Amino acid sequence: MTAIPEAIRQGVRASLPEVAQIADAALRERVVEAWALALSHSEYARIEEIPASGNPGGPALTRGTQADHIRGVARLALAIADTLEVQLGSLGLDRDLLLAAALCHDVGKPFEFSERNQARWRSDPSAVGHPSMRHTLYGVYLTLTVGLPEAVAHVAGAHSPEGQFVTRSLICTIVHQADYAFWNVLQSAGLLQPQP
Repeated sequence: MTAIPEAIRQGVRASLPEVAQIADAALRERVVEAWALALSHSEYARIEEIPASGNPGGPALTRGTQADHIRGVARLALAIADTLEVQLGSLGLDRDLLLAAALCHDVGKPFEFSERNQARWRSDPSAVGHPSMRHTLYGVYLTLTVGLPEAVAHVAGAHSPEGQFVTRSLICTIVHQADYAFWNVLQSAGLLQPQP
């Protein structure tokens, strides 16, 4: 495996400042490493360079970046947990794990959104499909490769429609709801480009 340039890790920290809120240093660095690995296997050097949509070719944000999406979902997930715990008492959540999972939920997007991969898949879908795999599956690979907990890999793999085939964990349910709320609210606010 090729060495990942430190500049990519620094870019991840700048793109996702919420990572600094993860108290567990090892978990914090594995979140950075997952994104650095994802970016290093793509043509993107920064999360902001990934098209700002939920899926390749899908409606994109009219303002903001993919980093704004990741950060927004993380903040929404924490707000959901905080609100419910203020209202009803402890949910028994590990806040570090929730934040790490929310920040890594779309870590597979550099692979799925890669123009090189999209062109390759379009040229011969019979070879490996189109896409070969969605960002959810690639996200599982990345998170486990860098040693993130299974709970984070579960969120990467099950936060999207694929999650309907498993029982989502509590953290995954929160991130799933935050992710859908992000896109649905912005669509209602007219902040997603209309589909042609």
